[in-house]
Amino acid sequence: MKPELLAPAGDWAMLNAAVNAGADAVYFGVKDMNMRHSARNFSIDDLKKIGKLNVKKYLALNTVVFDDELEDIKKVLQEAYSSNIDAVICWDMSVLEIAKELGLTVHLSTQASVSNLKSLQFYEKYGVKRFILARELSLDQVKNIKSNSSAEIECFIHGAMCVSVSGRCFMSQFLDNKSANCGKCFQPCRRPYIIKDKETGFELEVGDNYVLSPKDLCTMPFIDRLIESKIDALKIEGRSKTPEYVDAVVRAYRAAIDAHENNELTEELKSSLTKDLAKAYNRSFSSGFYLGKPLNEWASSEGNASEVKKIEVGKVTGYYGRSGVAAIRAECEGFSVGDTLMVIGSTTGIVRQKVESIELDKKQVSAINKGDWAGVKLGKLVRENDRVYKIIS
Repeated sequence: MKPELLAPAGDWAMLNAAVNAGADAVYFGVKDMNMRHSARNFSIDDLKKIGKLNVKKYLALNTVVFDDELEDIKKVLQEAYSSNIDAVICWDMSVLEIAKELGLTVHLSTQASVSNLKSLQFYEKYGVKRFILARELSLDQVKNIKSNSSAEIECFIHGAMCVSVSGRCFMSQFLDNKSANCGKCFQPCRRPYIIKDKETGFELEVGDNYVLSPKDLCTMPFIDRLIESKIDALKIEGRSKTPEYVDAVVRAYRAAIDAHENNELTEELKSSLTKDLAKAYNRSFSSGFYLGKPLNEWASSEGNASEVKKIEVGKVTGYYGRSGVAAIRAECEGFSVGDTLMVIGSTTGIVRQKVESIELDKKQVSAINKGDWAGVKLGKLVRENDRVYKIIS
């Protein structure tokens, strides 16, 4: 049986990108009540619409919870239950108890740091169905837990890693009054810092090795070992990322999982898919704890290490279904035949298209400039006001 491929959704564009790219399930948060406060997130009113999607839907309610928030938590969980949300991801015992009282399935968040069988068995007594294990486990430790338990096991396979234990960190709180434990992490750990010897005044800039900023997790080189460990769900991190990130990462792991199912997952394919992943946002890659403790696995830059970037072109002003032509206003940047455009929209998700022809004022042209309107034939439906970007290396 193939493992479930679980994708992040920080807004509607990301959610639709994940579904269109082949995710089996999505996880998402409601505004102010999840560990990714910086994502756009969804409103309580969105839950009914999300509940109608033809994938599994998991609501993340995994922040620190205070007494004055419990009534709001209960309202969200009641709406999740009536909207047919498949499970709630939580770790606070109050949220767990309310969810169980309402009849919701509970997945225990990685914030609970379940790293051994005894901890798992403790939470099983409270009716937890699935465990998102601590990220400090090796592959052998994960396999041992899975083989000695009937519970569902979920593990992260790709995305950002935190220098703090399972993401519990006070650095953002102390520097910016943005609590990571309440989902508001400002990621000050990703910046360069000056270390100063107070006695001599000697200074070191910690920049070339960002010792507070680990590399991103990437398990593609050994994804077959994870699949063969019978892990029930493989999870992609990234609710604060972009729709194109979700699209690229889901497509790569979807291809790997399906190829493994068909006995077609070769070293060459894994290498090719790893190169595809490197084109999406990343801080360079690490195997995390799966193959041993990640010593000196620090990011080498403050931000994105990918050499593939996007430049905003403008927006779609219309779409002609019979011909498959989109009218595009180049508000910010021109483009040429041969360029690759990416269209992003809350309903559209992601559409990538190499420009094969451009029509301007009913004439075929090789390029358009900023300020022009043009017609471009696209392979898929896009919608008015979708944003258009040009992909560059």
